[in-house]
Amino acid sequence: MDFNLTEDQVAFADAARAFSEQELAPAAGEWDLKQIFPKDVIKKAGELGFCGIYTPESAGGMGLSRLDAHVIFEQLAMGCTSTTAFITIHNMATWMIGEFGNSETIERWCPSLVMGEQLASYCLTEPNAGSDAASLKTSARRDGDHYILNGSKCFISGAGDTDVLVVMARTGAEGPKGISAFAVDATLEGISYGRKEDKMGWNSQPTRMITFDDVRVPVSARLGEEGDGFKIAMKGLDGGRINIATCSVGTAQQALDSATAYMQERKQFGKQLAQFQGLQFKLADMATELVAARQMIRLAAFKLDNNDPDKTTYCAMAKRFATDVGFQVCDAALQIYGGNGYIKEYPMERHVRDTRVHQILEGTNEIMRVIIARRLLSEGASSII
Repeated sequence: MDFNLTEDQVAFADAARAFSEQELAPAAGEWDLKQIFPKDVIKKAGELGFCGIYTPESAGGMGLSRLDAHVIFEQLAMGCTSTTAFITIHNMATWMIGEFGNSETIERWCPSLVMGEQLASYCLTEPNAGSDAASLKTSARRDGDHYILNGSKCFISGAGDTDVLVVMARTGAEGPKGISAFAVDATLEGISYGRKEDKMGWNSQPTRMITFDDVRVPVSARLGEEGDGFKIAMKGLDGGRINIATCSVGTAQQALDSATAYMQERKQFGKQLAQFQGLQFKLADMATELVAARQMIRLAAFKLDNNDPDKTTYCAMAKRFATDVGFQVCDAALQIYGGNGYIKEYPMERHVRDTRVHQILEGTNEIMRVIIARRLLSEGASSII
């Protein structure tokens, strides 16, 4: 096993780090405070290829691996967690269109999506279908050359400010096999958007409810065949879980770096904080757990890239572990800053707020445990090690 990054991956990391330091980090605090969605900066990310990282080359994307994407997203998250998290969601939705859309849909959307000129939202969650996504009620009824879309989606990142909505809707019977996926023009008649949610974190991206009222969606906008929607959604979420775990690790790495520097500058009782063994131990634990989380994500990405039979289990384990560790490391870094960590002059409180939601979205960490346990308890289950 070779744990070193390739030359290409090092180059990707360097480019992402430079963009993060120049374009994301300097403005992240203002975006959070004023709830600014930096679409112009996301477009700049698109110009570097960061909005279509693993979208197929045939659809205009870079066609990179999920491991490559992880390397890029970690560096971006060190600059702004919230904006990077939206970029990961945009990448997932763009990949779905590029991978499962027909030629007409790909030609309409992908050139502008991969460049960040237009943006995409992913619409799965509903008011009564969160963790139990297979029970969603939004319907798409076939009517000639169109589907009539009715229902609502909630907690949708970018809603009201994006151009295309990747929507999961029921075209058949109850359960996962009755769900289909669509690339829906966000400006179609009958689509309305709720108020922008006032959130604990992730303030540089808007979150709204979307309502569909007899929205006519062309049949050509369907992704895959009827009934493929839930399968497409779950494939997307395997990668999405790696992405959000990566955002946690990138943010936690930045928090650890800042806390390490702070300990060498701050003095109490006549000596540097770095000279107190108790804080040294805290720093050592933070670094150790962060490295473990990063390696677990990279293993899951490798499994996903190689279509391993247990890829979903590994992605669930990585998401559960890394998002928990990421939040804990950020919280520990805030503690090292003491009272300074709690005020907005320093970024620690923002790191804590932004990483907390990662334990909830892309499947709660409780659902991750369900996925892992079901695999272990399945009939005839073999070792996953």
